[in-house]
Amino acid sequence: MRTTVHPIEQESFRRLRTRLDTSPLPPLTRAVVERVIHSSADLAYAQDLVCDERTLAAAHRALHEAAAPIVADVEMVAAGITARSALCRVRDAKSTPDLTRSAHAIRLAYEEVGPGAVWVIGCAPTALEELITLDAAPALVIGLPVGFVGAAESKAALRESGLPAVSNISEKGGSAVAAAALNALLYTALPTEAPPTRPRTTVPRAPRTTVEETA
Repeated sequence: MRTTVHPIEQESFRRLRTRLDTSPLPPLTRAVVERVIHSSADLAYAQDLVCDERTLAAAHRALHEAAAPIVADVEMVAAGITARSALCRVRDAKSTPDLTRSAHAIRLAYEEVGPGAVWVIGCAPTALEELITLDAAPALVIGLPVGFVGAAESKAALRESGLPAVSNISEKGGSAVAAAALNALLYTALPTEAPPTRPRTTVPRAPRTTVEETA
């Protein structure tokens, strides 16, 4: 967790909150939504992100209590993760007619870290597709690849897989927002009490949101 925040960042969050009311969101969901918007200056992510509080709380514990390894699909994602080191094997990977370099990097990383890792994918849809096919048992998958080919489809597949995940519905995404989502979990203190058990609900609208709370 961070104790010092630059004044420019403080002002950025203040302005964000004057344009979008995130106060009804549970703490970790709010942290993820706000940091993704802060990193992209795109308020529409409040309508686009899909995550739930219990999944985020479990991932937070994995990161802070179990020191779960972090894997990034590309070096730009790894560079954006500022509080912990992240493994990225894309430099060692090779493409074949049946496998992209990004997908091979995921295979190589899994051979090294095994189950229980936090995976941060912000570039290649094929990396996310490969991770879904592995029996990786992740603590969390932050699946925010970007592009017109395969990005939205791979994120839909991630949600359908049942893996613990943060994703978004549209084609947008990218290294900055993927790293931001992970940084939110690294920077934010875990609430001392678990949220009460309630059915999954859709939370606040700006004017519409797909950020979800599992509580």
